[in-house]
Amino acid sequence: RHNEGAGLLSIEVTRDTFRLAQVFTISRGSRTEAKVLTVKITRDGVTGWGECVPYARYDETLESVTEEVAGLPADVSRAALQELLPAGAARNAVDCALWDLEAKAQGKRVWELLGQPKPGPEITAYTLSLDTPENMQAQAAKNAARPLLKVKLGTPDDMPRLEAVRRGAPDSTIIVDANEGWTAEVYADLAPHLVRLGVAMVEQPLPAGDDDALIGMERPVPVCADESAHDRASLPGLKGKYDIVNIKLDKTGGLTEAVAMRAAAEAEGYGIFVGCMVGSSLAMAPAVLVAQGAAFTDLDGPLLLAEDRPTPLLFDAQGVHPSEPALWG
Repeated sequence: RHNEGAGLLSIEVTRDTFRLAQVFTISRGSRTEAKVLTVKITRDGVTGWGECVPYARYDETLESVTEEVAGLPADVSRAALQELLPAGAARNAVDCALWDLEAKAQGKRVWELLGQPKPGPEITAYTLSLDTPENMQAQAAKNAARPLLKVKLGTPDDMPRLEAVRRGAPDSTIIVDANEGWTAEVYADLAPHLVRLGVAMVEQPLPAGDDDALIGMERPVPVCADESAHDRASLPGLKGKYDIVNIKLDKTGGLTEAVAMRAAAEAEGYGIFVGCMVGSSLAMAPAVLVAQGAAFTDLDGPLLLAEDRPTPLLFDAQGVHPSEPALWG
């Protein structure tokens, strides 16, 4: 879509598919590829881009998100965008593209535009997909040198899986993601074992609609809100239930709201976890800025892919590094 006016403006949406290095399974299902939408916004010969992952859990499809973006005026500003689209995947890709565009147009890095100090690497979790205990132990052993492992659980028989992961990776810090797969009873049963196995955090143990059961419950292991937390508007509903908030750009609807949500969550005393959907380095790049100094970071999307963007993010022993300007921001 093009608007003639103060220079050529266009918003372009394309679908991209990235093969996964191996099948990725959570309590809601499995997949072998990451399907993403790439948004490119061009103004005066400068192009900024962003990526999002439409998520079925929130009734988003590639089609619905493409339509949301197509409905925007080509000269949309970042401020106007926050009102025009709700928090979600569509707003995320456009918001991140606008930040990239602004940085390129001004010859600055996005972190400078945000008034942040120069970012550094952050240790990121590496996600072990839901599988048989034997396979999860093998996955853990293969990744035992990684400092932080995230274990996908959320079934009635998770204990053997967790024990197997701990055997495979005796020294790694473990965080557990149940993806809404447990009941209050299952969580209460498992809690002492989580402590025994040195689990540092549990993510979304109960369905978002049933998480009132966490109020007043013993939380010997900190509990993190994921599906229950979207943007700043969801913070009041987390009171008394959660200790940590997972900030994902596909849920906040971009970097603008993610930065605001982090400040608001910290002001209310929550620990910060910055997470991701399974996407490419382009989707992770803005999140690295939000993750600076966070309690936990899980931006391992590119590590799960068999292929990635040109100039991908660097992952090494220090963690995930901020993007090169050639990639984003």
